[in-house]
Amino acid sequence: MINIFKPRTLTFYLVKSMDVLELLSELVSFNTVNDPNKGIKPSKECPRFIKDQLDSWDIESEIIERSGYYAVYGEIGDGTPRLLFMAHFDVVPVNLEEWETDPFELTIKENKAYGRGSADDKGNVAAVMLALKELSKEEKLNGRVIFAFTGDEEIGGAMAMHIAEKLSKEGKVPKYMINADGIGMKPIIRRRKGFGVEIKVYPRKVKVKGRVREIEFEPKTPVVETRHAAYFLPGVDTHPMVALSHFLRNSNAVAISLDGAFIKGNVIPGKVKLKYVEPGEGEEVEGDLSLTALLKAIVPIVRAPIKAEKYSDYGVSITPNVYSFDGSHVLKVDVRAMSYSKDDIEKTLREVLNFNLPEAELIIKENEKAGYLFTSPDDELVRVTLRILKELGEDVEPIEGPGASDSRYFTPLGVKAIDIGPRGGNIHGPNEYVEVDSLRKMPEIYRRIALSLLL
Repeated sequence: MINIFKPRTLTFYLVKSMDVLELLSELVSFNTVNDPNKGIKPSKECPRFIKDQLDSWDIESEIIERSGYYAVYGEIGDGTPRLLFMAHFDVVPVNLEEWETDPFELTIKENKAYGRGSADDKGNVAAVMLALKELSKEEKLNGRVIFAFTGDEEIGGAMAMHIAEKLSKEGKVPKYMINADGIGMKPIIRRRKGFGVEIKVYPRKVKVKGRVREIEFEPKTPVVETRHAAYFLPGVDTHPMVALSHFLRNSNAVAISLDGAFIKGNVIPGKVKLKYVEPGEGEEVEGDLSLTALLKAIVPIVRAPIKAEKYSDYGVSITPNVYSFDGSHVLKVDVRAMSYSKDDIEKTLREVLNFNLPEAELIIKENEKAGYLFTSPDDELVRVTLRILKELGEDVEPIEGPGASDSRYFTPLGVKAIDIGPRGGNIHGPNEYVEVDSLRKMPEIYRRIALSLLL
């Protein structure tokens, strides 16, 4: 095991010959957790480091601020904008109890580099930065390369939306986009749009005679270890909230309270614990009929027959990932579909709730300016990427990615886009890692793709 230690001073120490692993080590050391539920957002420290490092390579950039979130934006070359590179430096929260290493210190074990953001998405930030370093030396680029490193992708990507609007207003919308926010070294050409669903009910207390018991459920992902909701595959994986719902539906138990390791809307909780009363002999206990009904409704909710506009390998996924109580019981559900509009989703879920939980309030949140990723495998960007990957020993095919990404703000503008990134695992979960040999190829892959499109 190797721990890579990093200097932490107010004036950053810039290593001009820094390789991708050293740069990733620096980036991981910044705690850039995004957790709106706790009022936590990335500081200016990490984007300042990115800008300072680019400055040291004579690459001009600026730090953009919007609503307390930051991005590093810049351009290389002259002429018509042809290509956009984008990656994000913010990360999802961590549950320290589940990590075997320090999530904010890059730790290498054999071919895996562990750390929060190593795969999603700081490894890509490092790789794109090094690709830009080499591209900035080119004198015959036929067009301009735009780049942006954003700090709010994990909570919706408003900064990417702002940059898309900025480029549209300035007449700088590029023809192509490489969104360095993928995994597996395979070009992702399809990705669904995400919708945030909230279901709210108010308490209905009831006295029940019986025994108080507790039961816990944990996620089981026997094939692909991840906590990312978009990667969850019903029929293979076990969602703790769905298992809990199935338990209640097959008993006469009345829920008292629910606790769990809830993190955010698109992260499967690491554990949930239900306190309930089993009717029968015993003392009189206060239960909650509304909480019971809400939890029982999860099974039909995740099986709601939502229709999509286009085909997806993953179909429509529905995962209930966050529960909270603040005067009312609130369940947050992550929905992914190849759809632009929330209308069909709202209609179908309302039908499910009318049958199972008619008193519930239903709120569906979407970004109307976001679309989904759908690029033809015959597009020049895809063909060039596949050729270069093959030249570097990666004989792969284009795929669909489970989760959404910031490319969805640019595809409605007519931009041809792919998402791509190195091999890794445990995205959004404990012990996230990137494969070292894969990451070391990425700067050259990004450089060659850009040159093929610009020379």
